[in-house]
Amino acid sequence: MPTTVWLLKQKTFLINLMASPGAGKTSLVVKTINGLSQEFKIGVIEADIDSMVDAETVAAAGVPAVQLRTGGFCHVDASMVTKGLEGLEVKELDLVILENVGNLVCPAEFDTGAHKNVMILSVPEGDDKPLKYPLMFSLCDILIVNKMDYLDFSDFDLEKMRERVLNINPNIKIIPVSCKTGTGIENWLDWLRVNCV
Repeated sequence: MPTTVWLLKQKTFLINLMASPGAGKTSLVVKTINGLSQEFKIGVIEADIDSMVDAETVAAAGVPAVQLRTGGFCHVDASMVTKGLEGLEVKELDLVILENVGNLVCPAEFDTGAHKNVMILSVPEGDDKPLKYPLMFSLCDILIVNKMDYLDFSDFDLEKMRERVLNINPNIKIIPVSCKTGTGIENWLDWLRVNCV
């Protein structure tokens, strides 16, 4: 049975969170836990080539977390996610967040079985990333533009980036945030509130 179908039967919503290293995946996960843990039962699958650091950070936030060590692979696929789900009490969870391996190439090429694909682009990375990694932007349902607190200190053009992304994927929802200051996080949480049902 496909992962998505199985999770729907369990009434568990799975999101696949993708981004470059340092874009703020773990920070967004922790913000999500802090903002929604009173409303939803949340679990996290942390995928990394070798490190346990992110899983330990998430576990410290008070939710169950499992670590997927990819053994050198720069992505996870549905079979790996299924193994990760086996380490969680999925029937007790409303939302599972898969924090994929930090990479804008490989993760876009593999189906994880998630209900929705979410990408983070951070301001320091530049507004030209949609031109360089169109596949990633084409398959995501949500684009989180993180580190908006850096905007005044960079040449990042938010409107130019928005135009480039929408040319690739007219249906994507774009949410600017700052995990550092909390700006825009409530808009992300509201999207989850609507979709995690």
